[in-house]
Amino acid sequence: MKSIILNIALIFLLLHNYLLTAGEKNIPSNKGMSFISGGTYTPLYAASKNNLKIKVAPFYMDKYPVTNLQYLEFVKSNPKWRRSRVKNIFADRNYLRNWKSDTEPGPDVNPAAPVTNVSWFAAKAYAEYMNKRLPTVAEWEFVAKASADKEDGSADPAYIKKILEWYSKPSTGKLEPVEKGEKNFWNVYDMHGLVWEWTSDFFSALVTGESRGDSGLERNLFCGSGSVNASDFKNYPAFMRFAFRSSLKANYTTDNLGFRCVKNVK
Repeated sequence: MKSIILNIALIFLLLHNYLLTAGEKNIPSNKGMSFISGGTYTPLYAASKNNLKIKVAPFYMDKYPVTNLQYLEFVKSNPKWRRSRVKNIFADRNYLRNWKSDTEPGPDVNPAAPVTNVSWFAAKAYAEYMNKRLPTVAEWEFVAKASADKEDGSADPAYIKKILEWYSKPSTGKLEPVEKGEKNFWNVYDMHGLVWEWTSDFFSALVTGESRGDSGLERNLFCGSGSVNASDFKNYPAFMRFAFRSSLKANYTTDNLGFRCVKNVK
């Protein structure tokens, strides 16, 4: 009888340990990426849509923007994205203009700094090559609203001021390595303070209405009354990002625009 009880106890112990191990195996982890547990994001102009909140599902995000070194490996493996071969429809004439050649960033370009002068098409191609994708505006903004110690620092005046100071600082053309940046609540670095970043649906800033078929432009967003319909008229950095994204086209490239990738949680 005693041996039966001991065997039953042993079975329960083994089962308990198995469940704990199984739980540990289900903890999301991807090298070089941070797990974002998800939540909700309120678009800047949600007030005009009955305070619409967008649900953000869990996903992984690169801890750092894509670097020159990482992009170099991409163009070596994908010749059609080299500077001399890329078609104008996919990238304008400034594509990788700070590189010395097709496969050499050059002495003035830090390999560990974010790659810039890349178009949306190029960034998307890189992400797909890495079995990843570009973040949506909702995903990017959800992570970007986190301060160093809070999931949502958008109501913190000191945090907003810090972002604005970077936005108002003239670009020097020389970028710091990604490892030297600051991390936020999600352990993601340089969401602010280094480069602007592409999103998969940057063009959605100009689309209004409830369906994708509605391509009308909301003219009021570009005049003095634009802040009236905003969900948070004090969030000046969000206005600046909205304006910046609205000025882009998919083949545009510029010295201070890079990208990072995300990945779905399976």
